[in-house]
Amino acid sequence: MSYRLDYSSVADRLAALYAKPFGGKKTGRYRISARLLREMFGCRRLYEDDVRMLTRALAQQGYILVDMDTFFVVMAANTFVNYRRANEDSLS
Repeated sequence: MSYRLDYSSVADRLAALYAKPFGGKKTGRYRISARLLREMFGCRRLYEDDVRMLTRALAQQGYILVDMDTFFVVMAANTFVNYRRANEDSLS
């Protein structure tokens, strides 16, 4: 049995949620359950390839999808720009 998931439209909805006020915050990173993500796709199971394709679709819009096993985190890619960088000196 063949199926086709619409990664682009789910990525659009997840990106729109980032800018929508909920959970006591105006905008920003959020977590979403695996169950709710499956409902968005209209399927019973998400496979590793499905998560990888959704991650790519979100990255095209400037967001990162982090798989935490039972839930996912959506955050802006520019969140990581100001992180301090480890170098060889810091490892010694």
